[in-house]
Amino acid sequence: MIAPDQAQQEIQAWHQRLIRALEQAHEAQAKDTASAGASTPDQRITIGNRLQLRVFTPEQERSTPVLIIYSMVNRPSILDLTAQRSWLRPLLEAGHPVYLTDWQEPCGADRFLSLDDHLEHSIGGAAQCVRDRHAGHPPNILGICQGGTLALCLASTHAHLVNRIVNLVTPVDFHTPGDQLSRLVQQIDFERIINTLGNVSAHWLNAVFIALKPYRLLGQRYLDFPEIADNPQAVEDFVRLERWMYDSPNQPARALAQFATDFYQRNALTQGTLRLCGKTIELDKVSCPILNIYAEHDHLVPPAAAQALGKHIASTNYQEICFAGGHLGVFISRRAQSELVPQALSWFAAAQK
Repeated sequence: MIAPDQAQQEIQAWHQRLIRALEQAHEAQAKDTASAGASTPDQRITIGNRLQLRVFTPEQERSTPVLIIYSMVNRPSILDLTAQRSWLRPLLEAGHPVYLTDWQEPCGADRFLSLDDHLEHSIGGAAQCVRDRHAGHPPNILGICQGGTLALCLASTHAHLVNRIVNLVTPVDFHTPGDQLSRLVQQIDFERIINTLGNVSAHWLNAVFIALKPYRLLGQRYLDFPEIADNPQAVEDFVRLERWMYDSPNQPARALAQFATDFYQRNALTQGTLRLCGKTIELDKVSCPILNIYAEHDHLVPPAAAQALGKHIASTNYQEICFAGGHLGVFISRRAQSELVPQALSWFAAAQK
């Protein structure tokens, strides 16, 4: 049993650590100049209606260009959170020109843009742009979560624009057991939402994602926060991750509703009934080499949802890696940097041989 005076001392000590951590976080936020990633792009290219293609040039170009197709529901800064926690910097150090999709805030008229528009004109346009800039050579693709799902759709309909694919925590089968997000989405009338509200608020989407794991993302995260007081690097990492978690773009109404109904509610991708850009998306036409990385404890993309890819594609060069961690761990953990990044680089390097 803890004596009352001892408990009071521990509470006071915790309170003092909290005050120091909050003061240090405020200072870190004030001096942090990172916005959409710690690395600075050489240029930005506007593609389609709301996509900016951020171009990063290595000091010495010696490898195939990589097009990173990022999810539309978050900012890509998670890929370059710090110098030590980055997927972007190792690609550049390996000599890959890197092109990163950065989805811009939708305007009022963008509520009418369909998923077809995003795939054909934005993602397809980005891949074609990279191909044109590199003597007709198709890029390697790094697909991030929803972006990986759309990369597979691109490989099905525009195989000439895709060389090799590495997908990170990418859902393919949206009706697997234990998929909390899928169960939640089944009950939402998206047509009614978009007809009433128009473009969907990022705050609403963030609330949905937090509701899937409220204690870990709210209670435990902030209760542990005082323990990093007097650790400047840990405080800076916390501030940058906090910014990423809550700085999401609003979603264009029609495209979000189409993705939710076709993929989550109907599971049309694995059923072979998904139609985009006037074509049926057939995974059994995807024959390019694919490395599929998923997380063992992912609460957003359960392992079975990602593993399903291997059962549906035609590629004879397919590998998968199960990472012993969660969804965010794939991007920011030290083990991801030491285990996953080198394997992705090796996969892309095979294209040079």
